[in-house]
Amino acid sequence: MNFFNDFVLLLKARYPIIYISTYEEERIEYIIRYCAKKYVSRTYYSWDFIDGYQGNPNDTGFAARNPLEALELIEKLTPETASIFVLKDYDNFLKDISVIRKLKNLSRTLKTQPKNLIIISPEVNIPDSLKEIITVVEFPLPNYSEIQEELKRLMNSLKQEVSDESMNNLTVACQGLSLERIRRVLSKIIAQYGEIKESSPELILQEKKQIIQQSQLLEFCIADKKLSDLGGLENFKDWLKVRSEAFSQAAIEYGLPYPKGLLLVGVQGTGKSIAAKIIANEWQLPLLRLDFGRLFASLVGQSESRVRKMIQVAEALSPCILWVDEIDKAFAGIQNGGDSGTTGRVLATFITWLSEKTSPVFVVATANNVEWIPPEVLRKGRFDEIFFLSLPSRDERQAIFDVHLKRFRPETEQNYQVSLLSELSKDFSGAEIEQVVIDAMRIGFSEKRDFTNEDVIISIQNLVPLAKTKNKEIKLLQEWSESGNITRASK
Repeated sequence: MNFFNDFVLLLKARYPIIYISTYEEERIEYIIRYCAKKYVSRTYYSWDFIDGYQGNPNDTGFAARNPLEALELIEKLTPETASIFVLKDYDNFLKDISVIRKLKNLSRTLKTQPKNLIIISPEVNIPDSLKEIITVVEFPLPNYSEIQEELKRLMNSLKQEVSDESMNNLTVACQGLSLERIRRVLSKIIAQYGEIKESSPELILQEKKQIIQQSQLLEFCIADKKLSDLGGLENFKDWLKVRSEAFSQAAIEYGLPYPKGLLLVGVQGTGKSIAAKIIANEWQLPLLRLDFGRLFASLVGQSESRVRKMIQVAEALSPCILWVDEIDKAFAGIQNGGDSGTTGRVLATFITWLSEKTSPVFVVATANNVEWIPPEVLRKGRFDEIFFLSLPSRDERQAIFDVHLKRFRPETEQNYQVSLLSELSKDFSGAEIEQVVIDAMRIGFSEKRDFTNEDVIISIQNLVPLAKTKNKEIKLLQEWSESGNITRASK
């Protein structure tokens, strides 16, 4: 565990003030106590605003409701007394001028003494005047082995045996949750069913939905599309099948890194959004949708904070699919300007995360206008692959007609001349073909009969495709797709 080694090193190096960002207060306290006893032999002191100092009989209740006095205890102890002081939620008092001055004075003193001051808080709120003396450390969520150890402990207490496969599925489902949430959701499952069942991973997913609702930054989407719902795009489908088990424990043991993501660029209505849902469905992972507009706030610095929060939530729910719909519109804000560089900073944070992330969050970004996307986003390393989705070919249009006619008229699909319809619908996108079928159904319904082949032809003749109204933009997209390392989604 990298955190463990880094934290012990900071204690031994006598870093005066350490700031740990985590929601898992109980778990981090256990680790701090363990390190204090085994590695640096220091007395443990814990303070919160309501109860003051706890754990040491001589100082129980000291400095309750007095954050400045909480710092004064550190000075009362002799310089030789090796100690660790844990202050919970102390970030709420870091704007007080007396607290700021006291911390600055203490930082100079603590450098020469075997003492460390540790602030625990769910969020990082440090004023600029203290950033130089405070070291921030993020406490990671429990990893695969820690979760499995907790699950085995629970199974032993329940005297219940589960297969290795079920244990693996349960562990993967719990990844991204804190130990407290894992215990809570498993207690709910046991209370409801009396045991851990095969369906337990689905119930754990409900707990993950709660995290999304609380964040108000991401939207939980239902991945209700299958590969059979997508006509054409054979190269994309082949790419997907090769990576069907990319997030499995077997892939990790094999040494495979997690795939980073895909950028799907193309004409509107060619199946980019459906593709995102298909990936989530095929890989059996939760699908989160990000609307970049939700990240921007009116207060200075708040937008950047929301990006970091969004990343934390996405990684907390990993393994998952993060669907960034119409990412090109977010980049258009950079060209417009007028926001003091907020858009640029937000996107810089997001792009850096794309390159450096090691968590199992697969990003699926879609875009219509490639001119708005900066070159640095398109370079190798941000995404595993960039697919271009062009207007469907004749064979693909036939496959798309097959998909929709099977969906709406599975019993009478053979009554329609799909080959003729695909010929007549040249330059139609997949979405436009679906609309043609729906319009034909409306014609038949209005005349109290089933819709016919002729109704579909009439609908084709009445619809002006986007390829004609946006001819210039589509030509630019086609030229761009032939200019670089872009893979065509169609064969």
